[in-house]
Parts: sequence; structure tokens; C-alpha cells
Amino acid sequence: MSAPQLHAQATQFLSAIDADWARLIKAVGACTFDAETEPTLNVYESLVQAVAYQQLHGRAGDAILARLKNHFGGFPEPKALVKAQFDDLRACGFSGRKIETICDIANGAISGLVPSRAEAENMSDAALIERLVTLKGIGQWTVEMMLMFTLKRMDILPVGDFAVVEGYKRLKKLEVAPKGKEMVEIGKAWSPHRTIASWYLWRMPK
Repeated sequence: MSAPQLHAQATQFLSAIDADWARLIKAVGACTFDAETEPTLNVYESLVQAVAYQQLHGRAGDAILARLKNHFGGFPEPKALVKAQFDDLRACGFSGRKIETICDIANGAISGLVPSRAEAENMSDAALIERLVTLKGIGQWTVEMMLMFTLKRMDILPVGDFAVVEGYKRLKKLEVAPKGKEMVEIGKAWSPHRTIASWYLWRMPK
């Protein structure tokens, strides 16, 4: 089944949950999730990229990545990143803490802790999360973004994502946003399309 067909199937499924979901999907329109994915990245590159964007607006992350690629003449291989000078990485825009994180990711790629793309394709979501959160500075949300936008896993619900939780709060006109475990339970009704559900919640009109 093609990506547009999968997305259409997901939107039909979500629209049938209740009137709130139907209104949201009608307001947002057709799902363009596939156009936003980056399936050409490997796991190492995806994690380094995610770190560049952590706690920053998109344009700031874009600028950091552009300087990184310009410095190395493309996305740096793990060994090149590990050998890079601290001051050169700072000049790209990475904080000291983020430099520690991306170097740990690079060392993980060298040691095999960070799997190759082919290996990752054969691992479960849970196994990838459990393995990659052992990296310094890498939390579950970062791995979930990689699962969604690089590996294109279709049943990911990042319950630690403020915008997803806030989107659901507005969707249901709640006074208080659900906590993590509660959000996990709520999201079970959206499976196996939780990635697309998250995509729509990110776009919940204010």
C-alpha cells in the first residue's frame, strides 16, 4: 500500500473515532506526513540532527546543521565528528552539552550501539528506545522523532511531546492536560495509527 493510501486509511480510521476527531481532520485537511519524513538519513544522522533542533526553533536548528555540513563538506562521518575540535563544533552553534551528546552518538555509531539503518529496520520500537536512551542526552522523545520521521513507524505516540498533549487537551476542551500514563491509555484507541494521530494533534487549531 502506498503512503497516500496508508494516510487516507489512517484519517478515515481517526475520523470515525468521534465528532471531535472528524472536525480536526476536516479542518487540517489531507495528511502530508510523508512529505515531511527523511527516510534517506541513517539512525546516527537522524539522532545528531534531532539534537541540533532540541529546544530551538526550526530555523535555528537549520542554521546549525547548515554550518555543520559546511564545515565538514557534508554530514560528518562518526569518526570525523569524534575527532572534531570542540571550538569548531561550538562555532557551528552547538552548546557544550549538545557537543557531548553528538560525540556520544558518534561513538555509539562506531561501537555499534547506534544501529545501522538496516539493523534498525529489523528492531522493534521498544528495543530501539531501550537501546538508544542509554546515550548521553538522548531521551525517549528524541528516539520517537527518529522512529516517526526517519524509520516512518506508523504507531508512535510521543506522550512527552507538549504540543501533542496540548493538542489533545484543546481537541477535547479539557481544563487539565492528561499526564503521561493517562495519555498512553487514551492513545490506545488510535492504534495502529498513532503517528498520524500525533501529526494531526500537532496541527490542532488554537
